[in-house]
Amino acid sequence: MRPAVFLDRDGTILEEVGYLNHISRFRMLSGVAAAIRNLNEVQVPVVVVTNQSGVARGYFPESLVREVHERMISELAAEGARVDGVYYCPHVGADECDCRKPKTGMLERAVADLKLGLKKSFVVGDGSGDVELARRAGSRSVLVRTGFGEGEVAWHASKWTHQPDFVAKDLSEAAAWILMETQR
Repeated sequence: MRPAVFLDRDGTILEEVGYLNHISRFRMLSGVAAAIRNLNEVQVPVVVVTNQSGVARGYFPESLVREVHERMISELAAEGARVDGVYYCPHVGADECDCRKPKTGMLERAVADLKLGLKKSFVVGDGSGDVELARRAGSRSVLVRTGFGEGEVAWHASKWTHQPDFVAKDLSEAAAWILMETQR
């Protein structure tokens, strides 16, 4: 089974804007396409996994989530980068679904769909939930300081049950570290 890199969306790939409730608020973070392209070049699958509870809360329709993902895929492609899959959870925690991070449902679906392995995979995100997702999946974690990441490190790191395997400035630094680690 191939290892993969699972990326959080908001705050990791896209600018964190709270709830991305309109396509006009879509902004890709600097360097993201190049970072993903570097992973693509060594044939590491890249999969987006994102909680989108704004759907269940009625803040925006599920069609907007699909529109955002189509635009993200298109903008990445324009810069020679691609993601191998996009999975999202439209629920709130009270729904008790298996897909809301840090539960592993989205990763398990990606593993089945794309024939991936979790043990040598990485989860990259800007929150402690992404670190916990990696731990539950038996993968390694990278916390990026973009999005909510800087505040997570400054205000909450001392209380985390599990520390990330690496803290990166952004997705570019995370991808460089992952590429180094996969060469070991």
